[in-house]
Amino acid sequence: MDCLFCKIIERAIPSSKVYEDEMCYAFRDINPQAPVHVLVIPKLHFASMDEVTADNSKYVAHIFECIPKIAAAEGLSGGYRVISNCGDDACQSVKHIHFHILGGRQLSEEMA
Repeated sequence: MDCLFCKIIERAIPSSKVYEDEMCYAFRDINPQAPVHVLVIPKLHFASMDEVTADNSKYVAHIFECIPKIAAAEGLSGGYRVISNCGDDACQSVKHIHFHILGGRQLSEEMA
């Protein structure tokens, strides 16, 4: 498999790790859209929200349990945004499900 995020998990490609446990890995985005921009990915490969099933949904649930801890560790006490792009029309650039944590300033209400 030629997946950028799988290679990051395997340490074949370097990243700035923020958090890791047995089910997920979080690292700083190389093209941040906010002062804090962290990506959280499951250690199991599946492409997007369209591939969430009863068998792999525990990874998504676990990530959503970890996101508040990561946000707190990053000092995001005033709030933050969580985004997951799904498919080409949403500009999903890496076909490995992932969640963006954005914060560190007042974010725009504009989502276009």
